[in-house]
Amino acid sequence: MIAGEASGDLHAANVIESLKKLDKDADIRFFGGDLMAKAAGRMPELHYDRMNVMGFSEVIRKLPVIMKNFKLARKVLKEFHPDALVLIDYPGFNLRMAKYAHKLGIPVHYFISPKVWAWKEWRVKKIKKYVDKMYSILPFEVAFYKNHNYDVTYVGNPSVQEIAYSLGHIPPKKHFLERQGITDPRPIIALLPGSRRGEIRNNLPLMIAAAKRFPDCQYVVGAAPAVPEKFYREIAQDPGLKVVFGSTHTLLKYSQAAVVTSGTATLETALIGTPQVVAYRANGVKLSYKIMEKLLKVKYVSLPNLIVNNSVVPELLVHECTVDSIARELSPLLQPSPRRSSQIAGYKTMQRKLGNFVASEYVAELIADSLGIVTQEEEADTTSERPKKRRPKKHRPAPSSESEPSSQD
Repeated sequence: MIAGEASGDLHAANVIESLKKLDKDADIRFFGGDLMAKAAGRMPELHYDRMNVMGFSEVIRKLPVIMKNFKLARKVLKEFHPDALVLIDYPGFNLRMAKYAHKLGIPVHYFISPKVWAWKEWRVKKIKKYVDKMYSILPFEVAFYKNHNYDVTYVGNPSVQEIAYSLGHIPPKKHFLERQGITDPRPIIALLPGSRRGEIRNNLPLMIAAAKRFPDCQYVVGAAPAVPEKFYREIAQDPGLKVVFGSTHTLLKYSQAAVVTSGTATLETALIGTPQVVAYRANGVKLSYKIMEKLLKVKYVSLPNLIVNNSVVPELLVHECTVDSIARELSPLLQPSPRRSSQIAGYKTMQRKLGNFVASEYVAELIADSLGIVTQEEEADTTSERPKKRRPKKHRPAPSSESEPSSQD
């Protein structure tokens, strides 16, 4: 398995755990992180913190390291020669490894499709040629690939089970506020300025300035785990800034509304049911926005809108993301209004489209089925005289996200 960043490490670890349940003797080598190491019971061949690079200039600077990583990946793949190569997102690296595995005759399974429907559509040719099984986490991808004469399987979205689990284990609001040292009784506006320092630097000041226009509310930042609190305070220049670590889902659950940078957080916010404004300010002006419009092949950028194929949440991008525009879109979401009701209704449509599949279990079963792995359950079934052919089991649905929160933290 190859995962190149933190979210891939999480999703791959869940697949490993599910595979181990189907085949306790599975021997899994991987490029990934600590979660995969715990699930596989061994250290990674290479940790993802030595793989993850962002932006063209960083790729150029770290080209020798990247090439060294490719060389190690090819060496491990050739010597280990596994029954299957499982790739998790990270297309720049993984599609090259898919090509090499194809050359070695190793079946390639790809979990979490590259966003070829948004840009770099030419990658579809590589996927069709080198990827044997593609497992999609966004339902609209099935039709996209079908238009390219390529069949993919929608396995559910990992965020569905993660949010359902999280909502079932959040503490009562009173306990949450006490533990975070929040004594202000006013309704909360959650600010999620992204996980990268550049995103935070560009977006947090605008978010705070917009939230300050609503004196009847307080604002709280949902922090990224890898970014120190000192950085948020330096960027915000706000002595009373409230920052929450490790409890973003709980913060969203108890917030009246949220301002969120585009990315997976928009989907998580929608699954939790908190009205939101999607805001993404980047370095650039109107010209860069126009260039982006030409590159992108989609009408929307936020996942709730993409999944429903409609404008469920407002999107304020680049030069359109200002203090005035954020405040304008946020205002009707802080009180009962047609805009707030419409957004919540859109969330329910999105949830229906996503379904309740447990993605990691479904992927593991499909991989095991393709390899002819017979589970203990199937070995015990000796009553039939017909030759046994393994069938995909029905994957269990995720717990309902509408279940009552537990009092346990």
